[in-house]
Amino acid sequence: MKFNSNYTITNKILNNLTLISSSREFIEQAYLIPKWEISLKRQALLHNTHASTAIEGNRLSLQHVKDLAEGKKVISTNKDKQEVLNYLEALEKMPDLVKKGQIRVADLLNIHKIITKATLKQEACCGNFRKQQVFVGKRIFDGTGFKEEVVYMPPDTADVPELVKIFIDWLNLEETWEINPVLLAGIAHYEIARIHPFIDGNGRTARLLAALLIYLSGFDHRRFFALDDYYDRDRNSYYSALKTVDKETCNLTKWLEYFSEGVLFSVNEVKESIIKLGAKKKTNRDKQIILTKKQVKIIEYINSAGKVTNKDLQNLFDVSAQAVHKELTKLLELNIIKSEGQGRAVHYILID
Repeated sequence: MKFNSNYTITNKILNNLTLISSSREFIEQAYLIPKWEISLKRQALLHNTHASTAIEGNRLSLQHVKDLAEGKKVISTNKDKQEVLNYLEALEKMPDLVKKGQIRVADLLNIHKIITKATLKQEACCGNFRKQQVFVGKRIFDGTGFKEEVVYMPPDTADVPELVKIFIDWLNLEETWEINPVLLAGIAHYEIARIHPFIDGNGRTARLLAALLIYLSGFDHRRFFALDDYYDRDRNSYYSALKTVDKETCNLTKWLEYFSEGVLFSVNEVKESIIKLGAKKKTNRDKQIILTKKQVKIIEYINSAGKVTNKDLQNLFDVSAQAVHKELTKLLELNIIKSEGQGRAVHYILID
């Protein structure tokens, strides 16, 4: 059996894809200093984490998510905090999770393991396919009391491994990556939600896989887009869109209309942020600044704390003062940071 995606490119989808392409081109052509670029990336990381966990009932606010990301103490249940920390970890590891065209079933299981570790009632369910039938339900009041109503019944448990394998095999085909990345991400999002391969965490896994495919395609290579924000703004519309797919024909057209609309919203949000920053259009003289992972982390640290010292970075990276000095010197030469103070009081801040 082979996986086949069934959908029609409607005028609405085509219009959304055209507008997405235009806004993305604006973003790609904008000259962003490293401070702005890291700020946009950080904003997407936090918003995606908050939205994707909130959709599943996590009670932490966006501010709580920011505080946890900065290592601050947050008063809440261990489960809520762990869910947020897990999702942050998965998003931060995104560049190293899988390789384009080389995705394995084990990679999907690993993503689920990262997302759900220390949050499930049975730890054995973490990173493993479900061993029992599950269903998506909602509580309704029937006049005398509340009861659970089945909204969606996923495929039989015994069929899950093969269904996932068939889909992953399709994801690795060269022709699959010829599909518009927005549509490809939408297809993957729905298919994981449809199979419902895990006892819990299916929604978060589906949304992270969609973001991962958009990253691997190069569409969101800088990880600026907070796609999950759109779903969290109107969860009823999100769930309704997922239910538009007929169980027999698996026609994704209505879902992809909704999904592409969400991507357009997310891309336009980034475009508006860049406009507010006052970024100018790139010229031939504007060279792309390539930073190492350590240098990016230094800028992220300063962006969060306001300043950094050599000692701070020695503790952060567990390296010598000389090794930190080398990274700081590079950032100074690139005019990304500047030093303030003298002697032991010297520290570094970002240049606006």
